[in-house]
Amino acid sequence: MSEHHLVYIVDEDVCFHTATRQRLQLSGYEVQVYSSAEQFLDQERDESRPGCLLVVSMSGPNGPTLQARLHEVGSILPVVFLSDDEDTKTIVQTIKAGAEDFLAKSVTYDVLLSAIERAVARHDASIKLQGKLNLLHARVATLTPRERQVYELVIRGNTNKAIGNELGATERTIKAHRHGVMEKMDAQTLAELVLISERWGRSPL
Repeated sequence: MSEHHLVYIVDEDVCFHTATRQRLQLSGYEVQVYSSAEQFLDQERDESRPGCLLVVSMSGPNGPTLQARLHEVGSILPVVFLSDDEDTKTIVQTIKAGAEDFLAKSVTYDVLLSAIERAVARHDASIKLQGKLNLLHARVATLTPRERQVYELVIRGNTNKAIGNELGATERTIKAHRHGVMEKMDAQTLAELVLISERWGRSPL
C-alpha cells in the first residue's frame, strides 16, 4: 500500500487510536487522528488523495449525522465505522446513510485492514472517474452552440444529411462542424466519440 494513501481516524480513545495509527503506518498508510467529528469536519482535507475515514465508537444517530455533513460539503470520502454497538437497527441505519462498512470494535486487525483497503480502492476509483468526467465536461465546454447540437445528434446515430435537415444546414456544413467536434473531444472515429459519451455520461452539457 502506497504511503500517499491517507486514513483519517476519528476516535476519542487515545489508547485505541494510538495503537491503530501505529499499525496502519506500519502497513504503509499516512494517518491523521481527530478526537471528535467536529474537529475532523473543521479541518480542510485534500480529497484528491485516495483515503478513507475510520470512525470509532460513533454509533446511533451520530454516524449518519457525520455522513450527512460530509455529503453536504460534497465529500466522497468512504467511511468505515468501528463500534461496540452491534444493534441491527444501528448497523442498517449507518450503512443506508452511506457507510462503506460497519465493524465490531473487537474485530481483528486483518479484517479492519481489508475493509480500509476496499474503502481506499473505491475512493481511488471515484477520484479517477471524477477526473475523467471533469475532462469530458471541459472538452464539451469548448464546443460552440452549433457544435453541441451536432454532437448530441451524432452520438444518437444521425447521419450528416439527417442532422443537416434537422438543423437547416447543408451536409458540407454539418461535416465541418462534426470535424470540429471530433477534434475538440479528442476522438479519432465516430465509434470512439460514442464510446466516450456512453462511458462518461451521454449528455454532459
